[in-house]
Amino acid sequence: NCAVASNNQFEESFLPQEGHSEFKGTHFSFSFDDEAFSADNTKFSVTCYFARQFAALRKKCCPGDIDYIRSLSRCKRWSAQGGKSNVYFAKTMDERFIIKQVTKTELDSFIGFAPHYFRHLAESLTSRSPTCLAKIMGLYQVNIKGLKGGREVKMDLMVMENIFFQRTISRVYDLKGSVRSRYNSDTSGHNKVLLDSNLIEAQHTNPIFLGSKAKQRMERAVWNDTSFLASLDVMDYSLLVGVDERKNELVIGIIDFLRQYTWDKQLETWVKASGILGGSKNEAPTVISPVQYKKRFRKAMSRYFLAVPDDWSSS
Repeated sequence: NCAVASNNQFEESFLPQEGHSEFKGTHFSFSFDDEAFSADNTKFSVTCYFARQFAALRKKCCPGDIDYIRSLSRCKRWSAQGGKSNVYFAKTMDERFIIKQVTKTELDSFIGFAPHYFRHLAESLTSRSPTCLAKIMGLYQVNIKGLKGGREVKMDLMVMENIFFQRTISRVYDLKGSVRSRYNSDTSGHNKVLLDSNLIEAQHTNPIFLGSKAKQRMERAVWNDTSFLASLDVMDYSLLVGVDERKNELVIGIIDFLRQYTWDKQLETWVKASGILGGSKNEAPTVISPVQYKKRFRKAMSRYFLAVPDDWSSS
């Protein structure tokens, strides 16, 4: 969990003095050899995108860069439930961070709106305005050349905070505010990721209650972040929810917020809404606009969690 800045130094390290000119040249690249990895002439190169801005964020959200490097130095492959099967996921051995491979489209999307992302976080942390974005702590491109057969490996990787770090989570939900194809019939095993329809089903027997103030704060955070994401034409994000029954707390974070509403998604929305390919026009299309997605998301998150009074009285 991030510490909250008490002065303006954090914000100034993010925000441009004039436009976004200071974001130019903020990517840092370096190359090296590693004989311990390979006796061949294998070359490694790493590009750190927005190095200064991410360093400023980590300064407020992490114990320190040495600890950050130490965490990343020991990782294990991780099969993230609900994620795309062909996408590389890893988790640091201390479980503090999650590493996810991003597509070129996602990378280009983030680079395009990165100044707004850093501004949003800076303003949220300095003003103590509620936010529930799962924070991206670093963005890198790793390139390995000179492998056997002349192969070259290039991967774009995003480092995210693990919002369940040091938590005992008994139930996990990935919520989008829709019930279309949002039911996981396989609920066996530990920490299976359940979906919207699973939560609605559980409301009859095992609902999630929030105190009035906690629900207001959650709704305010969702409102702030969805307003921000819609302004960038971002959609298809989820609210990741973990139930920590040991501490009797709900842990939440908005994830997967790199997908922007491009022209192909606009076309897909129009085709499905028009019924050209068959099906009912009365059903909402699976792909909707960012503004529609925001409104649906807000309503659903408010409806999913039931509020109870913070103070009970006999009167």
